[in-house]
Amino acid sequence: MKKNRSPWLHQLPQDRERHALATDLSIDVAIVGGGIAGIASAFYALKYTNSNVAIFERFKLAHGATGHNAGQITSYFECGFARLVDEFGLSKAARGQKAVEDAWHLLDEMYTDAGLDIPLSRFVGHAGISSQEQVFFHLMNNQFRREAGLAQESIRIASTVDFVSNIPDLYKGLYSLVLPEDIRNILETATDDFVAVVSYQKGCVNSALFTEEVAKYLSRVYPKRFALYEHTPIHKLVLKHDHALLDGGEHEVRAGRVVLCTNGFEHIHILNETGLDIDAKYHHLLSGKIGYMSGYLEKLDKEPIAISYFTNPSIVADNPYFYLTRRGYEYEKGVEHNLVSVGGPDVSVEETANYSLEEDFPDEMEEVIDTFVRRIYNVEPNKTIDYLFTWHGLMGYTKNGVRLIGPEPKNPVLLYNLGCNGVGILPSLHGGREIARHLGGEQVQESIFDVPERDPG
Repeated sequence: MKKNRSPWLHQLPQDRERHALATDLSIDVAIVGGGIAGIASAFYALKYTNSNVAIFERFKLAHGATGHNAGQITSYFECGFARLVDEFGLSKAARGQKAVEDAWHLLDEMYTDAGLDIPLSRFVGHAGISSQEQVFFHLMNNQFRREAGLAQESIRIASTVDFVSNIPDLYKGLYSLVLPEDIRNILETATDDFVAVVSYQKGCVNSALFTEEVAKYLSRVYPKRFALYEHTPIHKLVLKHDHALLDGGEHEVRAGRVVLCTNGFEHIHILNETGLDIDAKYHHLLSGKIGYMSGYLEKLDKEPIAISYFTNPSIVADNPYFYLTRRGYEYEKGVEHNLVSVGGPDVSVEETANYSLEEDFPDEMEEVIDTFVRRIYNVEPNKTIDYLFTWHGLMGYTKNGVRLIGPEPKNPVLLYNLGCNGVGILPSLHGGREIARHLGGEQVQESIFDVPERDPG
């Protein structure tokens, strides 16, 4: 078996000094979790409030899910826009969808303020779908988007499929008919598995390197208001009516507000001294999935792209699919390749399971990914593919696939910006901006991201 080796961590500087908490501390805002959600929450809290902010990371900055993801920037919800409408109503769902799409501007803001020059690719990405049921589901999503005044996805359907005549008139203007070879060309495949393609803006970024560089910027610009403590696990939170106490092992932190930006599996215990239990609820907010990915290098002769392949014709919310990203990648200094990253297989984990980033990459997962690659994407016969990177990461999924952002109803000293749900970069940035609004005392509009009053399970 191969090691858990992420291409994103490979590009991080290895010589940065790291500091653990070495004394008791009093701080305005304590952020627990040093991934992209934590760094976005810190960035906006520092920029838009006068708070002193500290991040507490149990291991190394950006070495959790942020350093073990697919690096893909997307604005869709895994559950589909139509399901958001069903749960929250059209107006509220549309505001939530627009908030995530507008997070592209937040990404620009962070890049500009921090003066980042790390690679960021933007393009029209695609999803290949393989059944009538999936086509109709995406048409329904597009119809709701049209009603809500949102930009519509491009949906192209093969003109030869037998269900074209069954498409309801309601969906006129929401799709186009194209030749089957157009579908294959867009999806970069030779197979006839896919009957349609859905296209919308996507992108690629090394979110671990992004997090590292933003942390350097915050340390430089806010030296008296920002601190980063790595190798500092927080074991327990004690919530008072106007502050919190954090158990950092040998040292204690007193904070006016606490923001949890974790994947939910850090075994943090929450004691709410205002009387209402939070601990049990928190540990039921998220379920975990271990996602498996492999990557190999090719010539730098194709444009960046991100494509999802729904090879299973089902439309259930947890329908497994494969996803592929391709972007320029500097493996050795000064030498550029294209890195092709492919993921899809995953397994669910219980909260009490002992997941470890140190575990080897299972041979069977590499075989599943390789079988997909050779059948769908890289079909040159007898071509040797060297999977230079094989990695896995633990992701937190909420019950309904919507990120949790904002204060805990039972004690607003505690706030959340959590729930990767498989598409975490833009929602994390939106969450960071909203956290700053709450911290700044702004009146924040009710949204689909609000933390439920009680366990939604």
